[in-house]
Amino acid sequence: MKLKVLNILTVCLVTLAVLSPGFLVFNLIWGRHIELVKTQNLSCQFTNINKVSEHLPLQTESINTPQSPANKKLSKYNFFVQLQILVEQYKIATILQWLVLGTPIGIGVGILVYDRYLVYRAAVFKAQIEMLERLWQQSIEQ
Repeated sequence: MKLKVLNILTVCLVTLAVLSPGFLVFNLIWGRHIELVKTQNLSCQFTNINKVSEHLPLQTESINTPQSPANKKLSKYNFFVQLQILVEQYKIATILQWLVLGTPIGIGVGILVYDRYLVYRAAVFKAQIEMLERLWQQSIEQ
């Protein structure tokens, strides 16, 4: 039973090791694709805002002339805050991806190391038993 579990775990680890580069490349490409789609959406929104502002230049300038520097600062601030939030989310996503990838590998390596440790302990125990049997045989002979 223990050998079957070890074989299944070995197959799973080898499969994960073979497929993980493909997953990482796919994840990288998918992340870049999502960034491209977001950039395209932002550029479409920006052109829509520009089209609206071209239709109403007199009203906007006459009403918001004293407030326009503040609006620009506020919009730049909002842009940088949104950019910072996106960067933090990207970092968290990257950490989670490595965690998801590393956890099965760590568990598998831990099980393999523990199995090797049990084999080592069994060998040491067997050697101690043989030594005690020899001592016992020598004490009987004397």
